[in-house]
Amino acid sequence: MSTIRGSQLSAAEQHRLNAIGAWRALLDDRALRMSCPNSYHDALLRSADELQRLRVISWEECRDLRFEADAAYLLAVAGADFPQDRIAH
Repeated sequence: MSTIRGSQLSAAEQHRLNAIGAWRALLDDRALRMSCPNSYHDALLRSADELQRLRVISWEECRDLRFEADAAYLLAVAGADFPQDRIAH
């Protein structure tokens, strides 16, 4: 069991933290985001939906993760990860 500020986490709480951490790692996957924004977005949405289906997160949390996925996708297709001096004007 892990501890946070002196209190111990249950196995379910640890699983939840790990699952959300994995989702966040996928959100931060710059290589996938740059190479294939559509696959990146689909993977984020599927992962959020699966977390909700497994009752790891609530529907509200799923909605919030999906909003984050949408925002990251829009930045990706706008070229936010590419250096601005390399984008043709």
